[in-house]
Amino acid sequence: MVSDGGGAEVIDVLLVDDEALVRAGLRLILSTAEDLAVVGEAPDGVAALEAVRSLRPAVVLMDLRMPRMDGLAATAAIRALPDPPAVVVLTTFDTDDAVFRALETGATGFLLKDTPPPELLRAVRLAAAGDAMLSPAVTRRVIDRYTAEDRTARRRTALDRLDALTDREREVLIEIGNGHANATIAATLHMSEATVKTHVTHLFDKLAATNRVQLAIAAFRAGLVD
Repeated sequence: MVSDGGGAEVIDVLLVDDEALVRAGLRLILSTAEDLAVVGEAPDGVAALEAVRSLRPAVVLMDLRMPRMDGLAATAAIRALPDPPAVVVLTTFDTDDAVFRALETGATGFLLKDTPPPELLRAVRLAAAGDAMLSPAVTRRVIDRYTAEDRTARRRTALDRLDALTDREREVLIEIGNGHANATIAATLHMSEATVKTHVTHLFDKLAATNRVQLAIAAFRAGLVD
């Protein structure tokens, strides 16, 4: 992120999609926000990786189905870089099974391609801040997909991993499992957002998670959320 000259920080965004029309639409939406700036575009994963190295964006909006290198491989490669940007996957959800593996590679979260513009802008801002916008309904579908098999064994393993958590960390984990962002968690649990972020960092370390969806899955598997 860089200053816009007036003191406010501007979030640099890289658009990755093999369809020029989709990139144009995303650029148009992002151009309506003074705190967001599209610094580059890429039509495939190979170009995306090169662009991330040269442009150093804060957030990458990543399509999954692309030639040369798809979004799944590109996400993994980008997240393996030193000080990588947040990667938000763009998907049609119902047809893109790879979105679930993308989350495992370190994607911050995902958006449907028909996400309303205000929600898209908010999601980019949250991703840049290390947060994620995951609606409870969408989070539930992801969790159900992950936990369709071997529920008993998974729950036992999840409960064992949660033994290392403090009571406060467990409370934060439940809120994440319910799809809440840091600001909402802070208000609900009567703590500052900075404190919430600290707890989330501890949860990532203790549960060996790389994104909030994985934390939500852990909460679900342990029976902390319905």
